[in-house]
Amino acid sequence: MTHTTEPAQPAESTELKRGLKQRHLTMIAIGGVIGAGLFVGSGVVINETGPAAFVSYAITGVLIILVMRMLGEMATANPSTGSFADYSRRALGGWAGFSVAWLYWYFWVIVVGFEAVAGAKIITFWVDAPLWLLSLALMLLMTATNLASVSSYGEFEYWFAGIKVFAIMVFLVLGTLYVLGVWPHHGLDFSGLTAHGGFLPKGVGAIFSSIVVVIFSMVGAEIATVAAAESHDPEKAIARATQSVVLRVATFFVGSIFLLVCIVPWNSTEMGASPYVAAFKQMGIPYADDVMNAVVLTAVLSCLNSGLYTASRMLFVLAARREAPMRLITVNRRGVPVWAILSSTVVGFLSVIAAYVSPDTVFTFLLNSSGAVILFVYLLIAVSQYVLRRRTPSDRLAVKMWFFPGLTILAAVGIVAVLAQMGLTEKTRSQLILSLLSWAVVLVLYAVTRWQGGSVAPESIPDSGPARRVVVLANQTVEAGVLHDALHRIEGSQQAEYLVVVPANPVDTGEAEREGAAFVWEATTVAARRRLDATLEALRGQGLSVEGELGDYRPLVALDKAVQEFHPDHVVISTHPEDRSTWLRHGVVADARERYSVPVEHVVAEVPSTLP
Repeated sequence: MTHTTEPAQPAESTELKRGLKQRHLTMIAIGGVIGAGLFVGSGVVINETGPAAFVSYAITGVLIILVMRMLGEMATANPSTGSFADYSRRALGGWAGFSVAWLYWYFWVIVVGFEAVAGAKIITFWVDAPLWLLSLALMLLMTATNLASVSSYGEFEYWFAGIKVFAIMVFLVLGTLYVLGVWPHHGLDFSGLTAHGGFLPKGVGAIFSSIVVVIFSMVGAEIATVAAAESHDPEKAIARATQSVVLRVATFFVGSIFLLVCIVPWNSTEMGASPYVAAFKQMGIPYADDVMNAVVLTAVLSCLNSGLYTASRMLFVLAARREAPMRLITVNRRGVPVWAILSSTVVGFLSVIAAYVSPDTVFTFLLNSSGAVILFVYLLIAVSQYVLRRRTPSDRLAVKMWFFPGLTILAAVGIVAVLAQMGLTEKTRSQLILSLLSWAVVLVLYAVTRWQGGSVAPESIPDSGPARRVVVLANQTVEAGVLHDALHRIEGSQQAEYLVVVPANPVDTGEAEREGAAFVWEATTVAARRRLDATLEALRGQGLSVEGELGDYRPLVALDKAVQEFHPDHVVISTHPEDRSTWLRHGVVADARERYSVPVEHVVAEVPSTLP
């Protein structure tokens, strides 16, 4: 009778809970592009561009829409992928996937610290307290929210995003009535588009130079593709989120900016300070300061909340690919990746400290070093879509990029143009240089991760007499014939008892390349069990006495458990050749030889590419 056991679970589980409901995802998708940058930063853009500022937002919106459409195509063609970093991994190689994930993580952890400081400044409008204390309180609040459960994140974000969307919708309705003259004591008036110096008071170039600032206010639409992995129907959620971004950008950004320049003079100092407050005051709406400050605070908390969520999930996916410490892949009983969240908050807390201790040096350096990072990510997404589109059968393209490859190339060229503009503009040049430095550091880390450790040359097995009990640690190589031959070479093998341990690891089984964060462990368990059962059947067919079990995702932890419970007098570890073995790079064989007093044999086995 075949005997298999469930994998040894660590103290914390390793499967994300699918706690996001469709209403959560819908609101995350709708509110994802509405940040504090729209409520506050838009005023600066209008001051520097003039009435044509809404054209800058329209051009930038087209760029964001194209990127989201590319993500939608890749996500629906590969619906099980847990992160858009995997698209770059598949298209361009490990360096690209590593770069996208780590750069995106870095961007958001810096944003988390920045938004905590920004939120604290808003609170000082009502509360007289030290800025650092308020920043710290906001960080602790959002960290607790994310640690509670994924559903608590979804619920907070649902209401945060709901308030933002409601505020924008109210402004769109009231602003339209005001401009069209359906307003007490005010007639039809579009004079703001040409008054005070004309439609382009600072020239056509101002439209394009302001895109550098505008693009950062629109970052966040892609969060829905990350959050969808923890929903019950990821493919449908991703498709809906990417397809609806067109309407959201057109109404929330272009529509509201158009109304702002019609209502308030573009060169007004109030416009630069707080454009929506200025507009509401112009319309005669009372308590505009208090209401809009509360809305902006909500937008800041939403961004902080989503940034922490997104960064932690990126770390989770990186850990599943063994490109971050494996500890980060574990989750608690509520399905929350605690260590990934806490690791992401560290940078946020450090940023808050830097803003207090050294606001003009360290904090500014951190902000500048992430300034162009999101553009690097978007550029890699565009190139990845171009490559993957040519590899993907047309019947798998439920969502297609419009006018491929023309618009894909146009989007990539547009991103490069924005980067070039950053390099030519004195105020943003340091951001580009420091962001390139950040990317260089990430590539160095990739090289270290890829090549760290090394293989251990097979050593002769000391003579310890006939084997009576043998533990076999294997995974992708468990069906290789060389493993069977190696067992037969052990003296007394025909009379020995065997325990085959297959670590249920998403990298070793290959599921990390195919499944998303919320589904990878379930698929890994199935794949590992299938391989274990096939191995037991093959070895029993050769007359060996074999039992088997699925082990912990960490090979040495799985082996430790087997050694403690089975008490072997021989250990056999089967791996890929040196150039393809992650176990050898992580020193599994060497560590096993140091830990155990029994002989440890290292078997190198080639595995057919058709292995399931």
